[in-house]
Amino acid sequence: MPRGRATTTSRSSLPNARSAARFCKRLRRVEEAVMIGRSPNRVDGPLKVGGRAPYAYEQWDAGQPLYGYIVGATIGKGRVTRIDTSPAERAPGVHMVMTHLDAPPQGARDESIPFEYWRALPTLSSPDIHHYGEPVALVVATTFEQARAAAHLVDVEYAAEPGHYDFTAHQDQEYAPEQLIAGLRPDTAIGDFEAGFDAAAIKVDQRYTTPYELSQAMEPPACLAVPEGDDLTVYVATQIVDAARASIAATLQAAGERIHIVTPYVGGGFGSKLRVHAEAMLAAFAARALRQPVKVAQTRQQTFHLTGLRPTSSQRVRLGADQDGRLVALGHEVTMHTNRHIEYAEPTATTTRSLYAAPHRLTRTRLVPLDLPRGEDVRAPGEAPGLLAVESAMDELADAVGMDPVELRIRNEPERDPERGVPFSDRHLVDCLREGARRFDWERRPAKPASLREGRWLVGYGVSAAIRGHFQGPATARVRLNVDGTAVVQSDMTDIGTGTYTILSQVAADELGLPLERVRVELGRSEFPASVGSGGSWGAANSSTAVHRAVEALREKLLIAATSDASSPLHGLDPAGAQFSGGNVHIGHRSEALSEIVARIQPDGVEAEGSTVWMMEDPNYASYSIHTCGAHFAEVRVDVDTAEIRLRRMLGVFSVGRVLNAKTARSQLIGGMIWGVGAALEEQGVVDTRSGAFVTRDLAHYLVPVHADVPEIDAVVLDGFDDKANVLGAKGLGELGICGAGAAVANAVFNATGARVRDFPITLDKLLPILPPTDI
Repeated sequence: MPRGRATTTSRSSLPNARSAARFCKRLRRVEEAVMIGRSPNRVDGPLKVGGRAPYAYEQWDAGQPLYGYIVGATIGKGRVTRIDTSPAERAPGVHMVMTHLDAPPQGARDESIPFEYWRALPTLSSPDIHHYGEPVALVVATTFEQARAAAHLVDVEYAAEPGHYDFTAHQDQEYAPEQLIAGLRPDTAIGDFEAGFDAAAIKVDQRYTTPYELSQAMEPPACLAVPEGDDLTVYVATQIVDAARASIAATLQAAGERIHIVTPYVGGGFGSKLRVHAEAMLAAFAARALRQPVKVAQTRQQTFHLTGLRPTSSQRVRLGADQDGRLVALGHEVTMHTNRHIEYAEPTATTTRSLYAAPHRLTRTRLVPLDLPRGEDVRAPGEAPGLLAVESAMDELADAVGMDPVELRIRNEPERDPERGVPFSDRHLVDCLREGARRFDWERRPAKPASLREGRWLVGYGVSAAIRGHFQGPATARVRLNVDGTAVVQSDMTDIGTGTYTILSQVAADELGLPLERVRVELGRSEFPASVGSGGSWGAANSSTAVHRAVEALREKLLIAATSDASSPLHGLDPAGAQFSGGNVHIGHRSEALSEIVARIQPDGVEAEGSTVWMMEDPNYASYSIHTCGAHFAEVRVDVDTAEIRLRRMLGVFSVGRVLNAKTARSQLIGGMIWGVGAALEEQGVVDTRSGAFVTRDLAHYLVPVHADVPEIDAVVLDGFDDKANVLGAKGLGELGICGAGAAVANAVFNATGARVRDFPITLDKLLPILPPTDI
């Protein structure tokens, strides 16, 4: 992709083009920031607080819509043998009942497309049932209530077949995938792991299990499809606009330019909206068939079967160390569920590849095919469940060696990436551990488990390391400077509540020398320059770098125009010393307003584009190991009689390169840490192994942390700048907060009680029977 589309005039035809190019090249490392890194409030905050930020289901400009309601299968595997829609069709207000018998022809999933999010998603395409809750019909009516009532009148008969729903019972059917998501290798081996482990003086060999987890964003997956001739405008809750457009177009067998995606605000995603789901396809089908706008949203209960989930896993971690705690062998083997028809291999075992030094190493991934909903990315896919196991095992090793857990981790810090052999671009894990220990008063931690008691409460401290790869994908942004001196930033990038509107405003304002209020950011439309959206913690760094490069190209264009124009006060000056501030360009003692330059050269606005490329095309990502890292500290109390666990306080210290907005960064990290608390203590999807249905399918039974569960929590970010990651020195941090957070809580529970639970989450029924006896 081009780095920036600078100007329609040839550089060589202008006298100061070379100087301007030299000046803009110096912007590789951004000038002393005025706005980047500060903490302005979200620019979209007033809209959200005032209820004026329209989400997918809240769009009304298209006129009065019809409402669709999804009818889901009540078996886990088999076929629809008969479906009677006539009672529903006669119900008040019903306009249509669509089934596989009258759904439109659809494109098939194209496995040659590298990423699942861009592939077609056939829906209601056959009578076959692949998992419980799969759509078997869509009822469309004048009101939502009418559609919901009529949906209960659809009579479906099935030929049920035996299904595999029990992960534990079918682990003998595991197989090795060809690759993990993002093309990562499923297995790695360095040295001779088995020999190294056998020869180790101290060994930990344990198995940890993690449950199914599901993203439960505040905004359920929702869609409004509006037909306009041969075109279709789709207001949809999605994290990647380009993927939504491609997937819907491929499913409808339509040209991409006929599909228009609009998603200015997304109410959370956490991976569940990286691709569109059944509600978007069904809304599109119905809108085209009825030639009317149609809204479809998943109910909270339906999200447990119609969006993807984090696979359950069984993880064997083997650590072999010498008497001083130095690792000589490190093994991480993972077995997890996958849907029988659509493979998903979460990179859980890759967590350990860059974390600790050890000469003998092994990672391995195997999949167990089940008739359950497909796996999909859930916040920090791979790192979140992987670190829960590995960092628990490191705590077990510290206990076996008799060493402080912080010191054990520092002692095993690698000088280079242990498996790739390349240098780290910017790694401060040891600094995070030491700073966290200082701030958390780690020296108060009881060295002996179950030795610190306050009344009926046992008190314990836990620590874990955090690491996550930093990813880069293609993103393009357009920046236009208007004749009134305002700037407009455009990208199909999405804001899923993370603060994209704000940070892109900061970058553009900073580098154009404009007040923040003079910058308007427009996001979430497929007509804007394409990006890879919000996900994988790549969104902020990618889109901000693209905006920086667009502004860089725009500044060059403005400088060339001004210094080459005899009517400009900047004419003939060397642009290499130019400064942009206060809405003006300054060179030496002369200046000119940006608005005057724009008015003279292009009254309808001057614009430029900037881009990033796939990390595979960036030599830095081959030459360096680029990660974010951190350290979590937790203190818990455990009731000696009931095994009730209460988090008392929690601290995270992180190294993420340059911070774009300190306020939104801290918010993201704390949110991730809270998710980690849930993974350790509460969150689990439970499957009825007779039917394949999730019995925990609402927020009354699928527990997540609430305010009372998290009394005191803080996140600290170390100063940094990773020039190998991108020109801004910034890296993704949204998912880093969850990485390792649950293990710190689990390790604190062990320190408090001396009892180790390896089957997550740590619930009362698992902890209470193994609590050691205590004196009353």
